[in-house]
Amino acid sequence: QVQLLESGGGLVQAGGSLRLSCAVSGRPFSRYAMGWFRQAPGKEREFVLAISWTGGRTQYADSVKGRFTISRDNAKNTVYLQMNSLKPEDTAVYYCAATYTIMVPTTGYDYWGQGTQVTVSS
Repeated sequence: QVQLLESGGGLVQAGGSLRLSCAVSGRPFSRYAMGWFRQAPGKEREFVLAISWTGGRTQYADSVKGRFTISRDNAKNTVYLQMNSLKPEDTAVYYCAATYTIMVPTTGYDYWGQGTQVTVSS
């Protein structure tokens, strides 16, 4: 079993930055692809970014390219989401997720965190 715990959410003004962290425990972290998803009020959960287990490959949703960055530290069993130039439409609950694969998937994750709220004020 894999446990994921997000942190770092909060309230920020438009144009500001936040960094989310996701601490992973329970299985060898380095064998899991990691992803970030988000769900805004009244909307379905959507893919944001993903990173391969080595950290060498990433996938980004078009809506966050150039603003958000995903990274991981396998020694610390942690994946990060750096969010810059935040917009009100980035307001959502952000979830990290893990799946055992060498690919960088945008769907089909097996393990999920509880989520952390990010609110961007205009």
